[in-house]
Amino acid sequence: MHVDKARILLVDDQPSRLLTYEAILASLGEELVTASSGEEALRMLMDGEFAVILLDVSMPGMDGFETAGLIHAHPRFEQTPIIFVTGVHVGELDRLEGYRLGAIDYVQIPLVPDILRSKVAVLVELYRKRRELRALNRSLAGENENLTQANLALQTERAREYQALSETLAAANEQLSAANASLESEVAVRRRAEQVSQQLAASLHALDRRKNEFLATLAHELRNPLAPIRSAVAVLRGTRADPDATAHTLDVIERQMKQLVRLVDDLLDVSRITHDRIDLRLEPMDVANAIAAAREMILPAIEQRQQQLSVDIPAVALPVNGDPQRLAQVFGNLLNNASKYTRLGGAIAISVVVHDASVAVTISDDGIGIPPDQLQGIFELFVQVDASREHSQGGLGIGLTLVKRLVEMHGGSVSAYSEGSGRGSRFVVELPRVVQAGQQESIAPVREAGRGRRVVVIDDNRDAADMLALTVGMLGHEARTVYDPLLALDVIRSFEPDIAFVDIGMPRLDGLALATMIREQVGSTIALVALTGWGQAADRERSKAAGFDFHCVKPIDLAQVEELCRERV
Repeated sequence: MHVDKARILLVDDQPSRLLTYEAILASLGEELVTASSGEEALRMLMDGEFAVILLDVSMPGMDGFETAGLIHAHPRFEQTPIIFVTGVHVGELDRLEGYRLGAIDYVQIPLVPDILRSKVAVLVELYRKRRELRALNRSLAGENENLTQANLALQTERAREYQALSETLAAANEQLSAANASLESEVAVRRRAEQVSQQLAASLHALDRRKNEFLATLAHELRNPLAPIRSAVAVLRGTRADPDATAHTLDVIERQMKQLVRLVDDLLDVSRITHDRIDLRLEPMDVANAIAAAREMILPAIEQRQQQLSVDIPAVALPVNGDPQRLAQVFGNLLNNASKYTRLGGAIAISVVVHDASVAVTISDDGIGIPPDQLQGIFELFVQVDASREHSQGGLGIGLTLVKRLVEMHGGSVSAYSEGSGRGSRFVVELPRVVQAGQQESIAPVREAGRGRRVVVIDDNRDAADMLALTVGMLGHEARTVYDPLLALDVIRSFEPDIAFVDIGMPRLDGLALATMIREQVGSTIALVALTGWGQAADRERSKAAGFDFHCVKPIDLAQVEELCRERV
C-alpha cells in the first residue's frame, strides 16, 4: 500500500548538525526539510504541515524556546510535536519552560542515532494516525448532522404527542388532574435529582484530573523541604550515640516540616478564601497581640539569618474588630517575606500609627526591593518578585494573596511600596478601629463582596478548557467545560451561564458559527468572549459580527479573566 511521505522539519543554525540529523533519519524514508533559523522555520511552516519538528534550543537571534512558543501559538500548529536538541546541561526550570511551550522531549548532544530515530519514527506514526482520524471524522460529520436533525425532529414529535395526550386526558377526566400534577411533579424531582447526580459525577471526575495536574505543579516546591528531611533520616540511621548530631538533625526535620505545613496551610486558605468559605471569628482585640504572635512565630527564622528586628508600637490600646489567628497570619506572612528577601544581617522594622478611624501597621525592610513594573500585581495569585537565586527560597507566590484577601475581609486594605530593586520594601496594613460604644454603626458579618458568576468554557482543547475553568474557579466563580461545540447549546440552556468563553478554531462547528446560534436561540442574556490566536482588526470585526462581546488573543491571563468577570457584573 502506498503511504505518503511525512514531512520532518530540522531546525539548527549549524549546517554540520543538519547533515547529522539527515544522516540519522534518512533510513525512515520520510521527507526531511531543513531550516537554519527560527525565522526560516516559521516561514516553512506556513507552506505546509509537518509531522514533527527537531528544534535546536541555542540558536542566535530567535532561540528554540521563542520559536516553539510562536509555533504553538498558531492554531494550525498547536498540536505539532517538538523535540528540543541541546548541547548543554538543561536544568529543571529550563525543562519545565520547554514542556510549557509544548515540547514532547529533549535529546542531548552528542546524539544517539537509534534513540533519535526511534522517537521520530513514533511521532511520525502518531501523525499518520491523527490524519486518518481527521479524515474519518470529516466523513462522519455529515452523518452525525443528519442523525442530530432526525433526533431533534423525533423529540419534537414526541413532545407534541405528549402535549396532545395530556390535553385529551385533562378534558376527559377532570378528577385525574390532581393526580397527574402530582405525578409530573415527582418526575421533575427525579429529573432534577438525576441531573444533580450527573453534575456531581462530572465534578468528581474534573476534581480528580485537576488534582493530578496540581500535584505535578507542587512537586518542585515539595522537593525542597523533603530533600533535607530525607538526608536527616539517613543521618539518624547512621549516627551512633552522638547527641549533638541527633539534636541538630531533629531541628532540621522540625524546621522543614514546619515549612511543609505552612505551604499546605497557605494552599488550603487560598482555596477557601477564593470560594468564600472562610468565616472570620471576629472579636474586639488589640492589634499589638496579633503582632506579638506573628513576631514569636517568625523570630527563629530572623535570628537564623542574623537579621535585626525593631518594633515601634505606641503604648496605647490598638482596638480593632478582628480574628486574632488570621491577623497573626497576615503579619506573619509579611514578616516571613521580609526575612526571605532581606540579606543576612539586614534590618526589618514593624511600626504602628493610630489614626482617627484606622490602625496602620507598617512592615519594612532593607532587602532586595520590588521592581516598579511588578508593584501593581504583587498581590495577585502565584506572582513572585523576580529575585536572584541567593535570595530565592521557593514558595508558590500565594502568601501576599492571602494577606490581601484576609485584610479585605476585615474591612481593611494593604499596600506595597518600594523605590526599586535593592532599595527595600514597605507594606502597610490599615484596619478600621473598633466602633466606640454609643455609636449607631454596626459591624456586618464578613463575607467577600459580590456573588460568583456562572461561567462556561467551550474549547475542543481539553487542557486549555480545564486550565481556564480552574482559573475561573480560583476567582470564586462556578465554571463548566464543554469540549464538543455541538453540545454547547444544551449545556448553556441547562446551566444558564452569565459568561461563555468560546474558542474560535474548533472542528465540526467553529466558534463564530456557534456564537451566531447562541444569539439566535438563547439571546443576549449571556456575555460571549472569543478566544483566538488571531488579533487583527478584521478578526475582531468578524467576531463582533458573529455576536461576541469581547475578543481576547491567546494566551489569556488571570487579570484578563478577572476583568471580564467584573465587566459582566
